[in-house]
Amino acid sequence: MSLQTLIMDEIKTAMRAKDTVALEALRAIKSEMLLAATSSGSKEELTEDDEIKLLQRLVKTRKESARIFTEQNRPDLAEPELAQVAVIEKFLPAQLSEEEVEAVVAKIIAETGASGIASMGKVMGLASAQLGGTAEGKTISAIVKKLLV
Repeated sequence: MSLQTLIMDEIKTAMRAKDTVALEALRAIKSEMLLAATSSGSKEELTEDDEIKLLQRLVKTRKESARIFTEQNRPDLAEPELAQVAVIEKFLPAQLSEEEVEAVVAKIIAETGASGIASMGKVMGLASAQLGGTAEGKTISAIVKKLLV
């Protein structure tokens, strides 16, 4: 079952349950997928990698919004954002722990013989490709930096 079909089914379920937070998050996913599919220069259908990147971007923006709302002492606005993050994350692949990411990055460094911060780009490219949607770029970057320095 494609992600789009799954989202549509979840929207129907959320409508029946009158779950406004989930409905808002699901409609945002549907909207982003539609925009990505119809944007100029796009392929006919989104690949699974494109869908994962799209979902990660939605999670990142909502987490950032929640952080800003919390800093501005607006928990009433931060809570729905975090609830939407939980809904969106259901559709993402399971995230690896920092230890697992560190093991993969260490293996890549050993295979490539990378040393020093100058080879960070090469290691980041390989690690990002290998880890796909299972780890955030920020986490990968921090671990690569830690292991290369």
